Amino acid sequence: MNGRRQSGILLHPTSLPGPYGMGEIGPEARRFVSTLRGMGQGIWQMLPLGPTGYGDSPYQSLSTFAGHPLWISLEDLRDEGLLGPRDTRGFDAGPADRVDFGPAIAARRLALRAACERFRRGARASERGRFDRWRAAQADWLDDFALFMAVKEANGGGPWTGWESALRRREPAALAAARRDLAGGIEEHRLLQYLFDRQWARLRAAARRAGVTLVGDLPIFVAHDSADVWAHPSLFQLDDAGSPTVVAGVPPDYFSETGQRWGNPLYRWDEHARSGYAWWVRRLRSTLSRVDVVRLDHFRGFAGYWEIPASEPTAVRGRWMPGPGDAFFRAVRRALGSLPIVAEDLGVITPDVDALRERHRLPGMRVLQFTVGDLVRVPGFRPEDCPPRTVLYTGTHDNDTIVGWFRARPGEGTTQTAEAMRAEREALLAYLGRDGREIHWDVIALALRSPARWAILPLQDVLGLGSEARMNRPGTTQGNWQWRFRREQLDASTRRRLLRLTRAARR
Repeated sequence: MNGRRQSGILLHPTSLPGPYGMGEIGPEARRFVSTLRGMGQGIWQMLPLGPTGYGDSPYQSLSTFAGHPLWISLEDLRDEGLLGPRDTRGFDAGPADRVDFGPAIAARRLALRAACERFRRGARASERGRFDRWRAAQADWLDDFALFMAVKEANGGGPWTGWESALRRREPAALAAARRDLAGGIEEHRLLQYLFDRQWARLRAAARRAGVTLVGDLPIFVAHDSADVWAHPSLFQLDDAGSPTVVAGVPPDYFSETGQRWGNPLYRWDEHARSGYAWWVRRLRSTLSRVDVVRLDHFRGFAGYWEIPASEPTAVRGRWMPGPGDAFFRAVRRALGSLPIVAEDLGVITPDVDALRERHRLPGMRVLQFTVGDLVRVPGFRPEDCPPRTVLYTGTHDNDTIVGWFRARPGEGTTQTAEAMRAEREALLAYLGRDGREIHWDVIALALRSPARWAILPLQDVLGLGSEARMNRPGTTQGNWQWRFRREQLDASTRRRLLRLTRAARR
């Protein structure tokens, strides 16, 4: 994070408009970079970039190193000659304002398979050479990932703990046989990652030319059903069958009587320390090869994490365990030279977590929607009191839009009483000196005026959308991650207004 006060937009690539069922990283993404600059915005923040599994959550990826092949631009592939007119003819675009993942994934997989086949048959020797060199450079994660995906497909998509014992345990003879028998599928997954990386490089170059900083998101934990856990079981707390013995989550708090049981396997931090945190260094280096800054999710877990026995159905019977702390960040700094990291330090944060973040001079986060009730009565929570080394959000992917939150009624995603909700909204309007008719613009202006180095606005808030545009409802498994915007929603009037507010705030 540089010393300039800047602002930007939170938008996942799947939420971009386009004709092929979900957002892509091709022309629409590059057009959005130009739109950001035209609105005076210098930051584009995204959610994790990896391939998703069941539930389509970016926070439960099949690999922490791979890019999501379903975001590959079919339009760019067509322009490169890797897709013909027939390959996208009759493509069901689906609804314009959301992703219907089932049909979109099925249709896109057929098109991508056709592109891979055309590459295999007709790629020039120079292009084949570039692919071979790229594949060799990425082999430390790519070979395991491609094999994992091919074996997973051969097993009907089931989790790796359900595979035959020899493959589950990565016995050399079984791995060799799988590489031989599934060679075609393995090569396809390597090629898809190459195509993703090539298109992503084009997007990143466009962002750099426009002066737009790309911000990624790195969850502290990885999915159990992932190439990462299958390929490196010694780094995780697993039993002999590969199942977690303990899992991640957070304890009971104000928001939940039973806490949150996320289910991710926990690390064997002693094993990571013995290697100098080599896997984590590779993970961060890989992420920072695609983005300029990374939001490190659940930062408090590096100070201390909640350990839940895997047999427990809730997070109640857990215990606090020490995280890797300073040793981790010192090792990463030695390897990478700098820490372009934003610490996600939301929730109930203890002094040791704040101290860890401060020792390593990492900017923390604040979310205006979470602190509205404390604007007046708690010192330090007003936006004008925000520490400069902070990233201030109007909201995140996990909470309602500003308009949705302001119009919510008791029982609609909140445990607050009607009286408490009314008091909170009245306090906000009194603080703003506004009537609430344009509450999203009022809160956006508030964020932009703050001393926070960065102010980040979900695009839904800029567009003034309600709860129907939420990206995720924590604790639910249906209907999440689907929202898309239509190009006409981000009209000239909206763009000009955000530009004026940004300039007025001297960002």
